[in-house]
Amino acid sequence: MTKTVRATFDGKVLRPEEDLPLAPNTRVLITVETESAVAPSTRSFLDTARSLNLEGPADWSERRNGVPLLPRRPKGSARPTMELVNRLRDEP
Repeated sequence: MTKTVRATFDGKVLRPEEDLPLAPNTRVLITVETESAVAPSTRSFLDTARSLNLEGPADWSERRNGVPLLPRRPKGSARPTMELVNRLRDEP
């Protein structure tokens, strides 16, 4: 069995912060690494969000009530027409 656990050294004994599935007097091999030497986990926001396994439409950031928030314009076209701007503004 291999398991990483946090423990506190009280000057004589290492005391694990959680129970270990070991029988009394089981011999183990311990590698000691102080917490200050442990680099903090650097996960991106996107990795964290993906790990939450949220359910919902794939285009949450692109649509509201089925209407595009930022409509795609054809290449070379100017800004959206005022009709589209007004329609998006007046939606509940």
